[in-house]
Amino acid sequence: MAMTLRMFITVTSSVFLISSLFLTASASPWLSAHATFYGGGDGSGTMGGACGYGNLYKDGYGLKNAALSTALFNDGASCGGCYQIVCDSTKVPQWCRKGTHITVTATNFCPPNPALSNDDGGWCNSPRMHFDMSQPAWESIAIYKAGIVPVYYRSVKCSRKGGVTFTINGKNYFQLILISNIAGVGTIKAAWIKGSKTEWKALTRNWGANWHSLDYLSGQGLSFRVQLTDGNIKTMYDVAPSNWSFGSTYTTTLQFH
Repeated sequence: MAMTLRMFITVTSSVFLISSLFLTASASPWLSAHATFYGGGDGSGTMGGACGYGNLYKDGYGLKNAALSTALFNDGASCGGCYQIVCDSTKVPQWCRKGTHITVTATNFCPPNPALSNDDGGWCNSPRMHFDMSQPAWESIAIYKAGIVPVYYRSVKCSRKGGVTFTINGKNYFQLILISNIAGVGTIKAAWIKGSKTEWKALTRNWGANWHSLDYLSGQGLSFRVQLTDGNIKTMYDVAPSNWSFGSTYTTTLQFH
């Protein structure tokens, strides 16, 4: 069947948008996925989640966020990573906001539903690539009534305001440390902690973006070292003073780029 002029313009526009983004973003291939939304019109339902972030504004992520399917979440290792997403108007031109794109941060997990097939509501079932985005983020690229749309996505570098942030929870010999507001690739490969009276000791990923230490560090000033998944390492000295307390957040002046 011959392509109509309208179809040609739609396809050409999508290809032009993706080509333009390819030239301006870091080199990473475009891949196919689907996207839905959750959390309400104000995005308040996206706060918290399986990455361990609390208030997403406080932790540096805002409403441009998404929950990832099993195949993308990688047991929490993808927390903090950024993805550029474009609605695929070549497939559903009536539901896409043409010429738009958005960059979201992975802040939550979209749980699979084995009771449903991958094409009948089990959007987050493995091995499907799927983004369950905040409603405001999703509506920037698609029309509300669609509910679900095919998209193209790619990993991109994250841009953040301010420095890397550490929130310390736990008790006595257990420090549960949430590491957030990370620029660059945004995803953490390894982390270390140093008390003012100790050597550097490796932290263990507990869940999501939370890492833990089993050393008694109360009364000591704390320094941190963080390695991202691209190998970039930053050492942040004297992040928390010797009178630090559980439940407190400490922000550094250092950031990844």
